[in-house]
Amino acid sequence: MVRHPRPEGDEREMWRSLRRLWKYLGALFGAKVEEKADPKIQLEQAIEEAKERHQALSQQAVTVLGNQRELELKLSRTLEEVERLQGSARAALAKADDARGRGDEAEATGYEDAAQAFAMKLVAEERAAHDQRALHEQALTAADGARKAVETNAMNLQKQLAERSKLLSQLDSAKMQERMNEALAQMDELSPKGDVPSIADVREKIEARYARALGEADLRSDSVGAKMLEVEKAQLDAEAVVRLEALRASMRSEAMGSGSSEIEVGEPERPETGG
Repeated sequence: MVRHPRPEGDEREMWRSLRRLWKYLGALFGAKVEEKADPKIQLEQAIEEAKERHQALSQQAVTVLGNQRELELKLSRTLEEVERLQGSARAALAKADDARGRGDEAEATGYEDAAQAFAMKLVAEERAAHDQRALHEQALTAADGARKAVETNAMNLQKQLAERSKLLSQLDSAKMQERMNEALAQMDELSPKGDVPSIADVREKIEARYARALGEADLRSDSVGAKMLEVEKAQLDAEAVVRLEALRASMRSEAMGSGSSEIEVGEPERPETGG
């Protein structure tokens, strides 16, 4: 049985599809995490990261400044050595001249050899000083750049801290506004929320009961029994009016009778006499 090799193009396409799927799943997961993340925690994370970057930059600046100081110390020692070697070479030449003046050529030659040795060391130290000056200039430039970088980053960090305070205040205001919106939305809802009816539902029930009560009252007011009660009430009202008039008449009669009695029992009239 002959086996045919799998086409390479299909395999590459499969791997590309898998990579696209993996990137999509990663982006989807990141979007979900970003959606559920607490802005306050994210803000604190950003500030902490900015502080860590500033700390790392400060440590690098310390290293650069330390290197500059170290080169300054080395250059200072080299320059001191150059001055010492120059003085030693001059002293050796002076002794050689003095010995030659006394006619002691051997001693003069020895001092000249010593001056030569001092001169060789002097040349080496001067070269070292030249190289150290160049390095020191570079270190000065780097140190100046490091200082400016730290100062600039410190200003940016202060701005970020101020921005954090502002954003935290805005976040608190946003949360309060969201809670207020939720409360207003619950008040405006017409459908019941859970087991608690809304005000609109209660109002609808009350209005329906009130309307039914009014309708029932209208219906009963038009019935025969209601008319009979109305007639009986009218008769009672008429009888009550007649009874009240009788009571008033009786009271008036009694009042007039008591007035006549007082006249009868009063002082007798005196007979008239002639003049």
